Amino acid sequence: MKKEHKDPKGGLTAAGRAHFKRTEGANLKPGVKGAADTPEKMRRKGSWARRHYGGEAKPLKDDKGRPTRHALQASAWGEPVPQTQAAAKKIADKGTALLARAKSIAENRIG
Repeated sequence: MKKEHKDPKGGLTAAGRAHFKRTEGANLKPGVKGAADTPEKMRRKGSWARRHYGGEAKPLKDDKGRPTRHALQASAWGEPVPQTQAAAKKIADKGTALLARAKSIAENRIG
């Protein structure tokens, strides 16, 4: 991936999202930075948090102690950059809560 596709603060730039649209057909959207105040935002942010920080632990710092791109992506989603695995788990737990809240709202609208 080219440098102009990566946001130095984490995540992809608009050019990066457009690149993946052209090459892979992916319809990527920018991260939910503000409050996840709608069911769609809750679902997207919760899904991202669980998918990226809820599974197998990945390195959060490189050999020089700088945050990895995996850690930096949290800032693209409006979360603090995790310094420890416990902080990453906290983001994943927040994602679980967001998904549950989104599901609850959706069920209340239907039923």
